[in-house]
Amino acid sequence: MADPTPDTEATATSFWREGISKRWLASSSIVAIGLIVGGFLLGDGLVRAKEADRSVTVRGLAEREVTADLATWTISYSGTAPDLQSAQASVDRDSAAIERFFESIGFPEDTLQPTGVNVSFYSDRGVPRYTVRQRLTLRTRDIERAQAAVKRQVELVRNGVVLEDGSGMSYTFTKLDEIKPEMVAEATKDARAAAEQFAKDSGAGVGSIRKATQGYFSISARDGDDGGWGVSDTPYKKVRVVTTVDFSLD
Repeated sequence: MADPTPDTEATATSFWREGISKRWLASSSIVAIGLIVGGFLLGDGLVRAKEADRSVTVRGLAEREVTADLATWTISYSGTAPDLQSAQASVDRDSAAIERFFESIGFPEDTLQPTGVNVSFYSDRGVPRYTVRQRLTLRTRDIERAQAAVKRQVELVRNGVVLEDGSGMSYTFTKLDEIKPEMVAEATKDARAAAEQFAKDSGAGVGSIRKATQGYFSISARDGDDGGWGVSDTPYKKVRVVTTVDFSLD
């Protein structure tokens, strides 16, 4: 068989090179298209990620005035004498006077309960001294009657009852769970109002809540409590809660 002519070899080589070129161009085109699409998707993703990061964190406040529904009064008093029997007799007289006091105001008999007793002894220049300390606790949900008792407590002093330090009425609001949901909603609404004002100033819109943190509830005296001698607790309380909310911005 005759050898291929030079023209035939040149033609084959030309076809081979042309095929290589086409495959290279096709591959290059695919790579270029992939880079373009990838760049577009990456850029679009960065834009969307940037938009997703647009948010504002604000705090919302809710306050509500309430009236305590439980009053507790621990009354501490004592009697001192050279012998234990006399000291105890003095305490018994005070106990009877205290019971008559609360009965005159209209409290049921079982409202007042003994909650502690203590006996101590010391010698004063050789003279024995016995001290009997006792505590009675009033627990009631009749807030108005409890306030009346506080106003009239000077009658106990007139009857010879010496009230020791720590004797005072304490008022408690026990229905916090009943108002928690409404107050959290109010605080969240207040937070959204703050976010909307911020968004308005920056030319944006407020979206959905991304994250929210409920603060703790605090209960304090409505008119403040300066403390000090003669300051009594009050049944008028202020409940307060602060929530922290992260809103997305459109």
